Parts: sequence; structure tokens; C-alpha cells
Amino acid sequence: MSPELHQPIARRESGEDPYRWLEQRDTPEVIQHLQVENEHTDAWMAPHAELREQLFQEIRGRIRETDLGLPSPKGTWLYYQRTEAGAEYPRYYRCRRPADQSLHIDTSTEQLLLDLNQLAENEDFLELGDFSVSPDQHWLAYSLDTQGNEVYQLYVRSLLNDEIYSLPLENAGGNLCWANDNRTLFAISLDDSARPAHLWRLRRDEEPVRVFDEPDALFYLSVYRSSSEHFICVSSSSKNTGEVHFLPADQPEAPLECLAARQTGHEYDADHGEQGFIIRSNSAGENFGLYRCDPATPGQSNWQLLCPADPAHTLEDVEVQRDALILQYRCDGLCRLDVLPVGADAYQVQMPDAAYSLHVQSGEEYQSPQVRLRYESLNRPAEIRALNLKSGEQTVLKQTPVEGPFDPEAYRVERLWAIADDGARIPVSLIERSDASGSGPLYLYGYGAYGASMDPWFSHARLSLLDRGWRFAIAHVRGGAEMGEYWYQQGKLEHKGNTFSDFIRCAEQLIEQGKTDPGHLVIAGGSAGGLLIGNVINQRPELFRAAVADVPFVDVWNTMNNPELPLTIGEYEEWGDPNEPEVAARIKGYAPYENVSAKAYPALFVTAGYHDVRVQYWEAAKWVARLRATRSNQAPLLLRTQMSAGHGGASGRYQAMRDIAEEYTFLLTVCSV
Repeated sequence: MSPELHQPIARRESGEDPYRWLEQRDTPEVIQHLQVENEHTDAWMAPHAELREQLFQEIRGRIRETDLGLPSPKGTWLYYQRTEAGAEYPRYYRCRRPADQSLHIDTSTEQLLLDLNQLAENEDFLELGDFSVSPDQHWLAYSLDTQGNEVYQLYVRSLLNDEIYSLPLENAGGNLCWANDNRTLFAISLDDSARPAHLWRLRRDEEPVRVFDEPDALFYLSVYRSSSEHFICVSSSSKNTGEVHFLPADQPEAPLECLAARQTGHEYDADHGEQGFIIRSNSAGENFGLYRCDPATPGQSNWQLLCPADPAHTLEDVEVQRDALILQYRCDGLCRLDVLPVGADAYQVQMPDAAYSLHVQSGEEYQSPQVRLRYESLNRPAEIRALNLKSGEQTVLKQTPVEGPFDPEAYRVERLWAIADDGARIPVSLIERSDASGSGPLYLYGYGAYGASMDPWFSHARLSLLDRGWRFAIAHVRGGAEMGEYWYQQGKLEHKGNTFSDFIRCAEQLIEQGKTDPGHLVIAGGSAGGLLIGNVINQRPELFRAAVADVPFVDVWNTMNNPELPLTIGEYEEWGDPNEPEVAARIKGYAPYENVSAKAYPALFVTAGYHDVRVQYWEAAKWVARLRATRSNQAPLLLRTQMSAGHGGASGRYQAMRDIAEEYTFLLTVCSV
């Protein structure tokens, strides 16, 4: 192995950070360093190539490679996608809608709209941003990212003669929104820090017209059509404040009006339906209440209360249909849907499992008498259900297949509760084989940031671990919102330490309950979840056999002190402003990179994306370099940098399967020693 790998170069001439030289993107020595690390990972994996290929084939064998997506009706057409064996990406189609209004595909009228496989032929990376059909269904607008840096090229295609137009907007985000004239699009561009900051009005063969700017570096901009399709809405939002502007979709050149001027700490979002604007707001309680407002008289003083904030449950989202409102609440770590039909009694949607994921999924028209629900649990693959809004009756429209032998009843799902240091009850979702007994390998996943709820999800790949006697668990730690808004607030800023201590307590209590032991406990997290992993292995390295950190946010101290980096300033509301001495001390106290020390660390598998704008590649590279130079043991320490990818990893589905197979190969190998 190269000397660079065993003795990473530490330079202090640029300041106190000895590995800051790795931040010099595109320089030969940085590229060489990343290549050497990848070669080291390849060399470590080489003796286990047979296991890796076996895992890949297992995962691939459970996927229905040729499949048809559930069609979505839009006027006289059905829109859907197909995946085909051997193809990395789906193809997008439409066909004429049957006279009986069924979802039957009429291949005689089928039209290919977009073939991502063809577009990806000369690209190492391809991601589809938006896919938006004009109201008259004569035009398709779409956006493509070919680097993984979340900068998109915008296109419009005629669905009548197949002509394709490239829209000349530099530094475009992926967001696209049609006005009702079928010729005007609204799009967002990024500022120099990669923040969505500028709203543009676009038309074919015309220069873009800038409509709105968001100057505050804390705020991100987005644009969308209201559910009723009557309005174009522009949302400016920071981590704790919201503001919505709107204009009539029939009048794309009309001036924007403000629904309610921003006030620090007032979070709100809005959609439009039969009752006017429907607004979710925390103005009268942190768990959010529901309001309505006539578009003719905007302003918070004109809002009318529909549902007050519930002190016990957080209102997370609202789906607006012509015939009903669907309210999504967070209750005891699970999602609950309440339906408020027009002219009928409200009711709660019932679900069968102890731990599950549930949300309203797009695919039905605004005036449809039903909505689609996506439901899955740790042992049940996702299914799309139609919910009749009036009766509450549910019908399964499509189930995600699992090819080969599979019985959901062969696996047991539990909701466990760990007790935090301060007495808080932390939900833990766990799956194991129904015949499991005694202690064994356990894969514990955590995130705990931004109010993101890690609801239980099904994984075809995970079956390869479960069927080898492993358990899988999710620690729903503070910083997420699984237990409501309060749960999020208790895991950010000055309370960030709760995220880490909660995770450690979950690990300890899984050991105490006999589910695993330190010699077989594996932990994993990505992005801000990688910060969690980096922190807890600094605190309690002896508690874990191995760890996986995907695109980890481990260099939080240096990143938060560099406001020129993409998205940094907007993060102050999550982590704090390091220019304040108390905040600086707190961040330095938990930052994984800053707190690496001479101790025996668990085996570690780390990934990075070279074009990642959310967590720069060097965070992982610097962390691994410091670990190599500082730790007191020689457990496997691997860094895999995807040189043609961003924050989300590889874009093709087969490459994504190979990446999972590589991770599982690492875990199965180090846990068998």
C-alpha cells in the first residue's frame, strides 16, 4: 500500500486544519489521493469479490426488472413509466385514457415521452429533476443534472412534433412550473452559494425574465402550482420561517402578492382549493394549526381558523382535494391521516402494522373522488392504495413485487422504546426473522436532523442481511420529528447533544435486551446522519463493531466557519452561528473531525460524492485521513469516493445495487471475524 494511505500528509501552513489541502478541488494531488483511497478499497474488496457478486445477484434477483408503473390520469391521457431488464433508468410514456376511465394501458395509442437510458448514453451520471406536462398536454418540460452537483439544464419538448428546445437559464435548479397559457414556465436559479434564490419567467425563443429575488441567505426559494391549478405559488423558507407569494396561473405576468409577510419564527405553507388558500401555520402553537384565506384579501389578519394546533400531535402536512382535506399528523412516532370530506363527517385512516410509513402520494387529479396512499413497513414492500374520500374504503392498486421466495410473515416487526438519559422515550423500529432468538448481528440506522422523520421502510436488499440472521433497527432520535415538532426542537442548536446520547442509549438498550452485543453491532447513517455516526464512535468506540458513514457531514466546524461554501449560511438555524462564542464551543465539542483521538475505532466504511454540493467530498476524505493518522488500531478503514456523483450517490439502479452489495460485503466480512 502507498505511504500516503498509511501516513496521510498533514500540512499546517494553511492554518490549524492539517488536511485542508484536500479541499483544493481538481488539483492533481487531491485527485491522486482520492484515487489511492479508491484503489485501497478495491484491494480490500478483491478477496471478497465472490461474496459481493453473490449479494448483487441476490438483490437484483428480488427486483422485478421489467415492470410497469401505476398510471396517473390527466384529462384524456394516462401517464406512466416502464423499467426494463438491463436498463439503468425508466422510460416515460403516455396513452389515451379508456372511455371507462380505468387505468388500462392502451399500447395502440402509446407515446414515448422521455427515455433516460438514451440520454444517459454519453453521461457518467444522469438525474431527472422535474417532469411537468403543460395544462393542454401538448408540451413536456423537464430538467436534467449530468454531474450530480444539482445544477440542471432545462428542456421543453413538443408532444405533437417531438421538437426539443433548450431553455437558456444558467445555474438552474430542477424546479419547473407551467402557467395556464401553455407557453410560460416559471423556474428557479441558484446563486453563487448554490442556494435557490431567483425566480424566472421563461418562454420558448425568448430571453428569461427575472420575476423575484430572495436576497436573504437563510432562505430557499421554490415555485409550484396550487392543487386547484388556479395559482402559481412561490415559497421562501428558512429553517424556522416561511413566506408565500402568489399570482393567478391565468395571468403569468401579474405581480406577485404576499399571503403573509415573514416574521422570524413563523413557519407556514399554503395550497389552494375550494375553500381558498389552505394554510398550515405555527403562529398559535408549535404543533401547527390549519387556516383558510380568501385570495382576494391576503394578509395574516384575514386568516380564518379551521383546526387549532393540537398540543399532543403535530400537523405535518395537508393534501388539498376538491372534495376533502387530508391532514397528516405525527403521533407517537407514526403518521396518522385524518380526512375532512366536504359535507360528511371526518374520519381517521386505519393501518394494520405496528411500525410503518404512510403518506399521500400524487397521481390523482384534483377533482378525483379518491387519493392515493403509499404504505409500507419493514416487512411489507410498498403498496399504493386508493382511498375513497367519502367512504374511507381502501383498495390496493399496486404492490411492489418481491421476486423469488418471500413471505412477510417470516419476519417479525416490533416497536421498542429506549429510555434517554433525561427520561425521554425514544422509539426504535426493529425487524428480525420470526424464528430469531438470542444475540446476533444488528444493523442500527440513525439520522436525527432537520426535522426529517425516518419512518420504517422496506428494502429488497436488506433481506440479504435478515436471511443471514441479522436484525435491522432504526433509532428515531431527537432532531428528527418522529414524535412531533417538539422532538425536532429538542435535537437542534443547544439541544444537539440529545441526538447523540439518544442513539447511544438505543444501542445500549438493544444490547441489554439481548438483541445484539458490541462485537456484532453495526451502525450507519448518511449526511447529517454521518455526523451522528462520527460523533458516537468518538464517544463510545467500544460499543460498535463497525460503522457506515455515507457522504457524512463530519467536518461541521470548518464548514460552518466558511460562509462561501454552498448552503452554509442557511444552516445557521439548524446548528447555530459559529461567530457566537457559546455556539462555537458547542460545535467544536461535538464535531467528529475535530475530536478524533488516539483510540481504537470500529471498522469503518465511508462514502463521498465528488460533485456533492450539500456535503463536500473533502469532509469524508479529511476525516478518514485524520483517523488513519491518529487512531490506535488498524481495523479496516475504507473510503469510496464516487467521482461522477453527488449527494445521492450513483444514478443508475444497477450501480446503486452494486454499491449496496459492496457495503454489505464489508459488514458481513468484518462481523464474521
